[in-house]
Order: sequence, then structure tokens, then C-alpha cells
Amino acid sequence: MAHYRDGIKYEEGFTVNSRGSRLFTCKWTPMKLQIKALIFICHGYGGECSISMADTAARLVHAGYAVYGIDQEGHGKSSGLKGYIARFGDIVKDRADYFKSVCEKPENKMKKRFLYGFSMGGTVVIQLHRKDPTYWDGAVLLAPMCKLGEDTRPHPLVVGALKMICTVAPSWRVIPSPDNLDKVCKDPQFKKEFRSNPYMYKGKLALQTGNELLAVSLDIEKNLEEVTLPFLVLHGEDDVVVDPEGSRLLHERASSRDKTLKLYPGMWHMLMAEPPADVERIYADVTSWLEERSGTATASAAK
Repeated sequence: MAHYRDGIKYEEGFTVNSRGSRLFTCKWTPMKLQIKALIFICHGYGGECSISMADTAARLVHAGYAVYGIDQEGHGKSSGLKGYIARFGDIVKDRADYFKSVCEKPENKMKKRFLYGFSMGGTVVIQLHRKDPTYWDGAVLLAPMCKLGEDTRPHPLVVGALKMICTVAPSWRVIPSPDNLDKVCKDPQFKKEFRSNPYMYKGKLALQTGNELLAVSLDIEKNLEEVTLPFLVLHGEDDVVVDPEGSRLLHERASSRDKTLKLYPGMWHMLMAEPPADVERIYADVTSWLEERSGTATASAAK
């Protein structure tokens, strides 16, 4: 299925992962502009790509990029228990398999490849890079989940207990997921669209989901030196969901030679839902960074 609007061709489809689950895919491509590079977006926890990431995709397409998304298992329009993550490594593998299948198409082999992740999607991006350190040409990370705040870091005894309970009742949904949208999102229209989006998961976290998110956060925090690709990390300094200190540590400890940190005073977690002038500033920072690194892209073909 394809739709055309404002110079953008939008298409939807499905792919089947190695475990037999049906995953929703979507892509936005420019109808008239020459494609500068490929961008692969990773949504946050409970999120999806086709609606909540559509504005981001449109902005990137108008800047000359082809944008691809996939709803992870249990999220959006993909199959699976809603909001459930059985194994974080599985969702990383699913994205790696799909994204690489796009990159390896004959028409795409000469194009550069960039990852783009928001919140937990930033965590996925980092894990995709660690899985194959030389494959990707760069990453844009918005409020990436790569460090637990001191006030949310559980005691080791609590971690051990959580692991034990998960072996008995992994899908038990008992971890509260408070409605803190008013603390993370400033734009009234964005909040209205978020709450009315039927594909966003807004329920409690299952025990196994909480365990997986905790484990991957701790693992990334301990291994930030393994990040070597070029990256731009953007974070609101007043983010109460994901600790901005994680982005500072990523920038400080990553082994990447090309790394840029943008901290925005007064901004919250959802950077794309700030006041219009601030949103324009953020996307200008993103597109400027991409423009400097996309070029005519021939390097990826040799990888």
C-alpha cells in the first residue's frame, strides 16, 4: 500500500521475524529529490512508527533522506503481547535483519546508512551498533536510555528478586506505568494525539519487560567505551524520564572520534513536542549534522 502527499511517497508492509511474528514496516521516500542517504528510525518503549514518528520522517524526507521504520514485536501494528519484551536482544536482531535487508538491495548498496533512535529506541541503536560496529555510518540519538538515574537505580537484592520472579511469571503486569505525559511533553496537540493513538501502549510494564530494560541499561552504562560510530546525541536538560547524565557520559566515554552532544536547557523528554521554535532548532541541528556526514556516500558499499 502506498500513499502520496506533499512530495512524499509513504508505503506500509509486513515482514516475519525469525520467531514467526509478523512485524509492521513503513517507509517514507522523496518523490522528486535525490536520496542522500538511508535513515532507520527506532521508536521508544510503547511506541510505534507510522503515526508518532511521521512528522520526524516527513522532515527528514524533505531534507532528502529515505526513512524506514519497523514496529518492534508487541508494539504498534506488529503482532505479539502488547508492550511485552521477552528478550531485548530479539528486538535488536529483528531490526538488524530488516534494516540490513533494505541496505542490501541493489539500489541502496551505494547509500550511507544512519540510525535514528528516541528514548529506548536510542538504546536499540547503541545495541545495533555494538552488534555490528562497522556497518552503520552514524547515529542520531534523542534522549537515549543509556543510564539509570540514581533515584531509580534498584538495589542489587531487588534486581536478584526480580530475576527470580520473572522465571515464574514473566508476563505479570505489576510494574506501575504512571501517566506522566504532562511532565514529558509540552505540546497540547502532541499530547492529544498521543492519548488518542490506539497503537501506543499505555499499560503497566510486565515483570520481564522491566527486567530486560533494567539489564540493557546497566549493560550499556558499563560499556559506553564500545561505542565507536559517529553520533549526535540530543537531550533536554529538564528530562525527568531519562537521565541527561547518561548522554553526557556517552559523549565523554564513547571511543568515537566524531561525537557531538547537544543539551537543551529547559527542554523535556519529548524533544519533538517542544514549542514550535524549539522544535525547528532541534531539527535544524539534526539535519545539519546529517548533511555534513551524508555526502555522496560511497563508503558503505565497501563494507
